[in-house]
Amino acid sequence: MTQIDMTYEGELSTLCIHSESGVQLRTDAPKDNQGRGRDFSPTDLLVAALGSCMLTLMGIAAKRLNVDIKGMRAKVIKEMVVAPKRRIGKVRIAFECPHRPSEETIAKLIDAAENCPVYNSLHPDMKFEFTYHWGN
Repeated sequence: MTQIDMTYEGELSTLCIHSESGVQLRTDAPKDNQGRGRDFSPTDLLVAALGSCMLTLMGIAAKRLNVDIKGMRAKVIKEMVVAPKRRIGKVRIAFECPHRPSEETIAKLIDAAENCPVYNSLHPDMKFEFTYHWGN
């Protein structure tokens, strides 16, 4: 179980403290929703969690498969919708790995990524587009 303590600091900003590590992060409402956009918005954190979870699960699989994916990157793009309710409508993530493992290994890495706990926790109405580029 993980505990995160949060405080509303006013002006649409929060302070979040990870109880185990003491690491702090702040959120701010985005400019298109009355905020200043000074920090990650809550929905930014959600899509960042998805991208980092997918990278982490690929890292776990790579370790098990004895494959190097160090330096793999993800570019996450979040698209909001406003109707019928304001929410994340679509998430596009482009993964780029500097190494090219075998096709069998690639399939296992993608399977690991697309079965991460964050992805499995998201609303089924959200749309996703994942692309993968391996090697130069």
